[in-house]
Amino acid sequence: MNRRIAYTVTCTLIGLLSIPPMAQNPAPKPAQAVLASRHDIGGNRVAMAEDFPDDQYAFKPLPGQRSFGDQLLHEAGSNGSIHPAIGSGADINPDPKLWIGTWTTSPQPFLPGSVQSFRNQTLRLIVHISAGGTKVRIRISNTFGDQPLLIGGAHVARRASAADIDPISDRALMFHRHSSTKVPARSMVVSDPVDLDVPALSDLAISLFLPKATQAMSSHLLALQTSYVSPDTGNSTAEVKFPVAKTIQSWPFLTGVDVAASPRGVSIVAFGSSLTDGDGSTLDTNRRWPDVLAERLQQSADRKAEVGVLNQGIIGNRLLNDSPQQAGSPFGAALGQAGLARFERDVLAQAGVRYVIVGLGINDIAFPGSLTPLTESVSAESMISGYRQLIARAHQKGIRVIGTTNPPFESSFLAAPAVTFYTPEKESVRQKVNAWMRSSAEFDAVVDFDKVLQDPSHPTRLLAIYDSGDHLHPNNAGCTAEGNAIPLALFEGH
Repeated sequence: MNRRIAYTVTCTLIGLLSIPPMAQNPAPKPAQAVLASRHDIGGNRVAMAEDFPDDQYAFKPLPGQRSFGDQLLHEAGSNGSIHPAIGSGADINPDPKLWIGTWTTSPQPFLPGSVQSFRNQTLRLIVHISAGGTKVRIRISNTFGDQPLLIGGAHVARRASAADIDPISDRALMFHRHSSTKVPARSMVVSDPVDLDVPALSDLAISLFLPKATQAMSSHLLALQTSYVSPDTGNSTAEVKFPVAKTIQSWPFLTGVDVAASPRGVSIVAFGSSLTDGDGSTLDTNRRWPDVLAERLQQSADRKAEVGVLNQGIIGNRLLNDSPQQAGSPFGAALGQAGLARFERDVLAQAGVRYVIVGLGINDIAFPGSLTPLTESVSAESMISGYRQLIARAHQKGIRVIGTTNPPFESSFLAAPAVTFYTPEKESVRQKVNAWMRSSAEFDAVVDFDKVLQDPSHPTRLLAIYDSGDHLHPNNAGCTAEGNAIPLALFEGH
């Protein structure tokens, strides 16, 4: 469990050492789709939710194809939320200038009893981007909201320090040429693009004004980044010296920042659990392993690499099962939908995605009998079946899939509620799954985070110098080791 979030559990991602040969089968051509809207941002077929008639911006498939909502229900199951405002970021963009993600986070429902509320206040949310660019747009999510979300104004700027911004970089954001937008329930919107020079590996400040009483039904709980909330004194989105009433360590509503890129630009999605999310690393240091990978990619290209690294980790997330919601569970739906259900939204729909690094599985193995009923115990065969589904769905979109082995977890524990996870039976499942990953060549590559993180003298345990304290989550040094273990050659040409 993260020490900063009451009653929030662990999750992990895993890493890399052995690299099987790349899959040779050519991927099928992605499905083509069009929008009924005249305003098609960046060729990515993204509809805008706003104060216009709903049918004016409906996502419409080409003749003979399923609608996006039908595809999502078919692929993700009925528990996958529908997002009528987005198209797949993996679809080929005919525009010579395309969009790639430079920063993302996965939306989560709130923890029971801890929903944040705002009224007549501005959020100044700080994010650390990976790839640079000269044109920017943002994504706002109301994925788990049951009421429309009113955004009264939004700005983006380069951060100067703390909550303050560089004044010459401040840009007002528009939504289909309007300064405000209403995001429908269970949906998301993308802003109009603005011209802004954003250096790679820099901090941006995204300011959102919430004029009406608003509950953060969609948020990312483990930001590991300090952001800021104004007093209830109105719109402060353009303030250089931001008035701070309180700080937060979550990201309400904001789920993405994209930059315009050349046709060579790509995004890499890190799709995992708490290890990907950075649990165990230090607040405000950007030491999650995806941050380390982004730094290496930029340093290898004099900070000019058109490669975005997108963190789509969620604490407590599992590959096969949703957040545990049995009677007495303190988590509600906050640990997210199963990886199989959210893969469409959090991977396939990201701008410019061409690679996904999969780091789900350890919680499927560890939770049963500890945080979830024994009836949810998984076999190695069921885990392998889940991975195969992700691989097939990604390959259909022309996306390469990099697997990561499940890390050691002997003696791992959660403080609140007080539970331990390890059993010999669970360890047997972990070993079988990892052996399949290393030997099957079904992933396009495999990063062996198990070998990276384990104690060589006791391979079922995390190496002490990498242990954040709970014997499961790596500290800054461990996250750095994971990020350094990923061969940059996997992404050559970008």
